[in-house]
Amino acid sequence: MTKLRDYQVEISDKAVKILRRYKMVYLAMEVRTGKTLTSLATAYLFGAKNVLFVTKKKAIEDIIKQAAGMQWEMQVFVTNYEQLHNVEYGWDLVIIDEAHSLGAYPIPSGRAKELKRICVATPIIYLSGTPTPESYSQIYHQLWVSSFSPFSFHKTFYKWAVDYVTIHKKYIGGNYHNDYSHADKTKIDGMIKDLFVTYTQEEAGFESLVNENVLYVKMEPVTYNFANRLRIDKIVTNGDGQSVIADTGAKLMSKLHQIYSGSVIIDEPTREAKAFDYTKAEFIRDYFKGKKIAIFYKFAAELAILSWVMGEEIGFDVDGFNSGKFNIFASQIVSGREGINLSTADALVFYNIDFSATSYWQARARLQTKDREKEAQIYWVFSEGGIEDKIYKTVIDKKDFTLSHFKQYYNA
Repeated sequence: MTKLRDYQVEISDKAVKILRRYKMVYLAMEVRTGKTLTSLATAYLFGAKNVLFVTKKKAIEDIIKQAAGMQWEMQVFVTNYEQLHNVEYGWDLVIIDEAHSLGAYPIPSGRAKELKRICVATPIIYLSGTPTPESYSQIYHQLWVSSFSPFSFHKTFYKWAVDYVTIHKKYIGGNYHNDYSHADKTKIDGMIKDLFVTYTQEEAGFESLVNENVLYVKMEPVTYNFANRLRIDKIVTNGDGQSVIADTGAKLMSKLHQIYSGSVIIDEPTREAKAFDYTKAEFIRDYFKGKKIAIFYKFAAELAILSWVMGEEIGFDVDGFNSGKFNIFASQIVSGREGINLSTADALVFYNIDFSATSYWQARARLQTKDREKEAQIYWVFSEGGIEDKIYKTVIDKKDFTLSHFKQYYNA
């Protein structure tokens, strides 16, 4: 039977009191501190017998194992966000993992709408290490899912924003749009602070620090020629009549993000991914030879490059990797940044970098657990003179890399 750590017992005791009073509680616990077990313990103390646990697809198997390991008289049904349309309401309690993914605004996301349907008059435990990674406006639709939201008086985000957001104007695509990102943190905290239980890695006793390294690779001349021609001409056509088009700043930003890591999506005559420079993958293979590594990539063509270069040594099953069946694991950044444990890896290697600050902070935490005895090693493999380094300098400051940042560098 799995044993809770002392701090998990203390948090679940505190959380169940909040849950009984408000019919909701938000466990804002940093990654790898044990949110899953703490939430299950809270549900058990609450007296729930029939629990729905909503998470990301890659985390399902691990959560099922954790629930089974507790050996409690409590049925836990685990599903992923993409299957919510198949789930009916009528649960004693719902646990929402990675709850910040419900934070889209001003319009609720499809998953938020499905959860609102499922959670009618149902107590909820929210879980996230980063409840509002980009703006405090992201809290509204997370709590809107619950029938007991402290903002239930405000039926829509727009009505809520009148009281809690300083609305600015933003010029996008030739028109002005309302910018709702400037929420009043102090005023919102006054309404929600009693719902939250926060816990950090430092409080949990994490001693393994993250050692972050940036490695620069000189790509093939074709890569730099391709990028430079596209920046100047906005269109590049090869001998086969395939064209890559970047006639707007946003398209150029996206294309350069692909090109500097050795692949690109063709625009005409048909959309297909084309790999043309294998330098990064070959560098990773040689630099980390004999090491157990997990690799995060951004684009599908990058996985094809990695698979070609690494051959049979690469695998995609987390359990197989952690059990030692293979020594190289690969995952797309966004799908792998949450809910998986890669702490058995000697190093986490980023083949490319995402524009999202959330991806940066969550993906780099995949190596960390309280019991890890050695320093977590993280490596970023960037092309010399490429766009990745510019993205990195933005996201480490907890800001998304946007078109405005891109224009500062490239005058696009």
